[in-house]
Amino acid sequence: MKKIILIILLLAIVQIGHAQLPNVDLFNRIRPADSLNKELHFNLYNFNYVRNYEYSNKFHDGYTLYGTQLMPQLVYYPHPNLAIMAGAYLRKDFGNEGIYDAKPLFNLTYHKRNLTLIFGSLEGNIQHDYIEPIYDFERKITAPIEYGTQLLVEKEKFKLDSWISWQKMIYKGNAQKEEIVGGLNMEHTILKNNRWKLAIPVQFLAYHQGGQIDVLKNIPISTLFNGATGFKLSNDFNGGIRQFYTANYIAVYKDFSPTKTRAFEGGFGLWLNAGMDTKWGNFMASYWKGNRFLTIKGMELYQSVSNTLYDAGYQQQSRNILAIRYFYQKELIPYLYLDVRFEPHFDLDASDSQLQFNHSLFLTYKGDFRLFRQH
Repeated sequence: MKKIILIILLLAIVQIGHAQLPNVDLFNRIRPADSLNKELHFNLYNFNYVRNYEYSNKFHDGYTLYGTQLMPQLVYYPHPNLAIMAGAYLRKDFGNEGIYDAKPLFNLTYHKRNLTLIFGSLEGNIQHDYIEPIYDFERKITAPIEYGTQLLVEKEKFKLDSWISWQKMIYKGNAQKEEIVGGLNMEHTILKNNRWKLAIPVQFLAYHQGGQIDVLKNIPISTLFNGATGFKLSNDFNGGIRQFYTANYIAVYKDFSPTKTRAFEGGFGLWLNAGMDTKWGNFMASYWKGNRFLTIKGMELYQSVSNTLYDAGYQQQSRNILAIRYFYQKELIPYLYLDVRFEPHFDLDASDSQLQFNHSLFLTYKGDFRLFRQH
């Protein structure tokens, strides 16, 4: 108990912008603009990854993800407010024969002032900017493509990402359930001056598995909810240390299914973060205090029920995890970004508080080339 109180105090006294990890260099956003009218572009996005988990616990398996993703797309701008895209997503895992995954990409994006409406392949996965217990960073590698509808509002003091993704559709008589995921991430800045920024975030994620035209009537409908809210505070500096920040959330889990089949019907967690952004990299401390918490798309390390290969179903109502993280990011040449991460953690409920860690290396290229313009 003394260790937990000390951790909370250490996180709280740091002058605080992001509980989410610094992932902007990994994003690939294609938006219409006033300068783009009746033009055809070729957009090339290449994400190369090594992510290794040196874990030996009952809640998260230890393994390595090593490979490359390629997303070539043709983008036509018929109007300064409209982009129409078609392309492909390819994933190659090293050490595995052939292409691991391939998907077509289709997208229509309308953008005007602060509003963006997307239909098709979304600005999804880590670009939703959820906290880690709600949305796992690893999905950038394992499930990066989401199809559906998305509404984005990006103002100076207000941001909104509202979306729905059709995970699995069914046709009449299919022997499977339809699956839908949707959510909202909203942030309102209530204080901002030359150095300080205070914002209130609200996040939720909902999952529904059901349908009326499948033949699996013996499988009950499932509806799950994850949500979080809190505050984010940052203080900017000049020099080697650029910013101190903290971001703290209360996260919740609730099972709204008519027939309850999971170990817990509800739970909650505290997600506390503090750190500093420097010219030598980003340093962050994160603490998770969970109780009967289950996650829909979040990192399995923070759950109270295990999904690991050899300990699936193992339960531990209370979870206490402290992580100390380091990130280094740099644009090596125009459009080529290096990202190195080292993230050790301690399970404070384990008798030996054994140190475990994951580390990552990412190389991301984002290029956009104009092919022709109509006069």
